[in-house]
Amino acid sequence: MPNAEKISAVAEITEHFSTSNAAVITEYRGLTVKQITDLRTALGRDTTYAVVKNTLTKRAAAAAGVSIDDALLAGPTAIAFVKGDPVDAAKGLRDFARTNPLLVIKGGVLDGKSITAAEVAKIADLESREVLLSMLAGAFKALPSRAAALFQAPLSQMARLAKALEEKKEADAPAPAAASPEADAVDAAEAATAEDTAVLAGDDDAPVAETVIEDASNEAGALAADDAPITESASTESQPATDSDSAEA
Repeated sequence: MPNAEKISAVAEITEHFSTSNAAVITEYRGLTVKQITDLRTALGRDTTYAVVKNTLTKRAAAAAGVSIDDALLAGPTAIAFVKGDPVDAAKGLRDFARTNPLLVIKGGVLDGKSITAAEVAKIADLESREVLLSMLAGAFKALPSRAAALFQAPLSQMARLAKALEEKKEADAPAPAAASPEADAVDAAEAATAEDTAVLAGDDDAPVAETVIEDASNEAGALAADDAPITESASTESQPATDSDSAEA
């Protein structure tokens, strides 16, 4: 039967799993007592770095409903139980491992889910909760300041802004389409053709036709008058010659 010491140890580890936001499993082989103490100091009060027995840790994890890969619980094991910001704890473990390579980060549990060593490293690269809250507070603080500056602006500036917006709206409006030169040329040609047709179809054609007909008639009459005397003269001249010829005969 398990003795009271083991029962107490399992209960303590179970409590740590139940009340922690995250738990990072490490191997501390080769680290000195002083180095482990320095690591605990670096992690701060919100993180408990405890050296545990693997068998008892498996029982405690099962009692707390936490699933841990058995491969993580091999060799000298120490677990960082994080009750504060997991990012701060991950940063502390990462920075310590850089100067103390004997500390090996194996993986862990975050919000009841298993995470790998690579995921712990990614968490360490994130901004801490305090930094994020500070950035968020700065953003909210800037919003009222900008609003106050806008409301305190002179009315003349607001008027100029309104005018500028109106001018921009007018400039963006589509301009009416201009008539093309080809269309103007076609219209001019059609107008000239219509004018010439009107002149040709007017009353001026009748006098011109009558004058031509009258001139042709007069010319024909003159030619007829000239032909008549020539015929008579020829007849007269031929007649005396005929009489003379008859008398001689």
